[in-house]
Amino acid sequence: MTKTSSFTAPKGVPDYVPPGSAEFVAVRDGLIHAARLAGYGHIELPVFEQTALFARGVGESTDVVSKEMWTFADRNGESFTLRPEGTAGVMRAVIQHGLDKSGQLPLKLCYAGPFFRYERPQAGRYRQLQQVGIEAIGVDDPALDAEVIAIADAGFRSLGLDGFRLEITSLGDETCRPQYRELLQEFLLGLPLDEETRRRAEINPLRVLDDKRPEVRELTANAPLMIDHLSESAKTHFEQVLGHLDALGVPYVVNPRMVRGLDYYTKTTFEFVHDQLGAQSGIGGGGRYDGLMAELGGQPLSGIGFGIGVDRTVLALAAEGKTAADPARCQVYGVALGDAAKARMVALAGELRGAGVSVDLAYGGRGMKGAMKGADRSGAKYTLVLGDRDLADHTIGVKEMGTGDQRQVPLGEVVGVLRDALGN
Repeated sequence: MTKTSSFTAPKGVPDYVPPGSAEFVAVRDGLIHAARLAGYGHIELPVFEQTALFARGVGESTDVVSKEMWTFADRNGESFTLRPEGTAGVMRAVIQHGLDKSGQLPLKLCYAGPFFRYERPQAGRYRQLQQVGIEAIGVDDPALDAEVIAIADAGFRSLGLDGFRLEITSLGDETCRPQYRELLQEFLLGLPLDEETRRRAEINPLRVLDDKRPEVRELTANAPLMIDHLSESAKTHFEQVLGHLDALGVPYVVNPRMVRGLDYYTKTTFEFVHDQLGAQSGIGGGGRYDGLMAELGGQPLSGIGFGIGVDRTVLALAAEGKTAADPARCQVYGVALGDAAKARMVALAGELRGAGVSVDLAYGGRGMKGAMKGADRSGAKYTLVLGDRDLADHTIGVKEMGTGDQRQVPLGEVVGVLRDALGN
C-alpha cells in the first residue's frame, strides 16, 4: 500500500515546483533586471514588522490594514504583522540606517519576495503573493516618475508580455487634496449609502470611488474627480510626467477614477492591467508618496515606486500562450559507461561548471537507452558520451542534440570546445 502525506500547502499559498518553477524564476529575474539597468540597488527586508508601521504607513482605513493583515503577538505581547506590501518597510529601513542622509539622491532601491494578505483565495489572489518592487526616494521630479513607470513597462515587455495597458492619473498634492476631499465627502454623504460605506466616506472618501460593487459605482458615477480639481503645480507635474512617457514611447490611458488601495499615494498614480485575467486584472502598480517618510518619523522627502505581482505576471503570460523560461534544465548532459568513465565524467562536469556551463549527469548506472532518454528530457544542447574505449583514446563523444550529429573531441579540449559553442 502506497503511503501518502496528509500535509498540504496552506490554503491560498501556491507552490512553484519544477518544471513550472522555471517560469516563476524567469519572470521574477526579468522584472528585477529591468530595475538593475536603471541603477537600482537591492534591499532585503524583514518578512514581518511592527504592526504600527503598516497601520501608520498604509492607512488604517484601507482594506489592507482593516481586513487583510496577518497579525500576531510575540511572547512579550508586542504586535507584529507579516508584511502586506513593501514601501512602508523600505521607508523604515531607509530611516533606521540613515540611507536618506548619504547625500546621493534619489536613493534607488529594488526588492523581491513574498508578501501576505489574509483574504479569500481565488485565481490570481493569494494569501502569500510574490512581488518585485522598486522605490526612488528623495527627488520630486516628473522625469523620475516616468522612469519608474517605464521600468515596469520594460520589464513586462522583456518577458514577451504585450496584452497589457498602463492606466494613470494624478491624486493631487497637499495644496489641492484637502479641498477636493471636502468636495467629494459632501457629494458622497448626500447619497443613500449603506452604513459601512458612509463610515468609509467620513474617514477616507477616496476609498469609496474604489468600491467595485455595481450599485455603489452607479451612485458615484457623477462624483467629482481629483483630476478636474488639481492645483496648478500638481497639474503641471502630471502633464510633464505624461510628456516624458511620450518621449520614452510608453503608451498609457488616463483613468481619472483610479484609486489605489493604499492611503499614502499622492500625485502620479498608475496601474498595469491585463484584461485576460478576469476580476484580478491588475498585474502591478504604484505611485508617488511624498508624505510617507515624514509620517514615519523621517525627513520630509518625496518618493515614488511600484509593486509588480510575479504570480499575476506568470498567469498573464500563460493567458497569452507565452513563456519566459528556457525549458532546458542544463546546457550539457553527461553519459558515462563504466566506473572509470563515470569517475572521469564527474570530474569533467566540475570543470565545465567552473567554466560557466550548466551540466547534469546520468546517475544511477542507467544503460545507454535510458541515459539518452534522460538527455532528451533535460533539454541539453549537447550530450557527452564517455566509455572505456574513449578513455583509452583520450577522446569523448559530443552529440549535438538538435541535429543528432556526433563527433569525437580530445578530452583535454572538450571544455573549451563546448564553452565556445555555447557562447559562455
